[in-house]
Amino acid sequence: MGAPFLVVGESLVDVVLPAGGGPPHDAVGGSCLNVAVGLARLDVPTVLMTRLGDDPFGRLCAEHVQASGVVLAEGSVVPGSRTSTATAHLDEHHAATYTFEMVWDLPRRTLPDVAGVHAGSLGAALTPGRDAVVDLVTQAQEADVFVSYDPNVRPAFLEDAETTWAEVLDLAGRSRLVKLSDEDLRLLRPGQREEDVCGQLLAAAATELVVLTRGAKGATAYAEGTTLDVPAPPTDVVDTVGAGDSFMAAMLAMLTDWGVVSGGEGSLAALDDSRLELLVRGAATAAAVTCSRRGASPPTRRELPATWPAG
Repeated sequence: MGAPFLVVGESLVDVVLPAGGGPPHDAVGGSCLNVAVGLARLDVPTVLMTRLGDDPFGRLCAEHVQASGVVLAEGSVVPGSRTSTATAHLDEHHAATYTFEMVWDLPRRTLPDVAGVHAGSLGAALTPGRDAVVDLVTQAQEADVFVSYDPNVRPAFLEDAETTWAEVLDLAGRSRLVKLSDEDLRLLRPGQREEDVCGQLLAAAATELVVLTRGAKGATAYAEGTTLDVPAPPTDVVDTVGAGDSFMAAMLAMLTDWGVVSGGEGSLAALDDSRLELLVRGAATAAAVTCSRRGASPPTRRELPATWPAG
């Protein structure tokens, strides 16, 4: 077994409060936690560097990731501390408003021996923990270790779009693979053309591929000299929670299988159009499975077609 993939970022518990009372429902979440689970379920050795309290919610998160084969990095559980939560208040139409209680004070660490690093969402946005994430990504870039990034912007934490966009550009510019959604673009660069924004991201020296997801409308891959539109597969949608994280994890699993993650600088850029289309199509297939069931539950490899990622 080779070096694992390192995912660094937030873990939290969604506490759902139904309209009209009733017992709350707790669900493990956090974009980076979801990506780690998705990778491990696709048989990629995965380490999650996160921050959990030694409280019941922390144990719930730890049990969830470990059940999928994810290894928690040393120091991820902080004694005497609490685990981050997002409380969802549902109205009579099942629309949710969220109250976050985040704790994100990840200390700086030396990058371990890993095949690749993934970062994004709240873990890459909220201080003081963001500083440790940027430092790890910088160490990876300097060591020619594969880096992927998904800003996965949370509107509740978006105070200034220009400042956030500058931070996104900084981390994206250190990453070989950047994935973002059309919702991210509307929040960060309202009124700008998608191809212009993705072109700006792709122009960074380290970045070899940008993938823009559009939910049911599919996704577009932007590489040097190439723009590929790939439709989403037909899906009976239950909910879309965690779909983008499943998409990200599936791309990383395929790139690991193909030797791109371990192949060094230029390996991702060397993929031809047919392989890029397969990458996006395979990721969309995994995301569709997640959409077909409730909650952020990415598929295992055995739950995907035997010919995946081909179909």
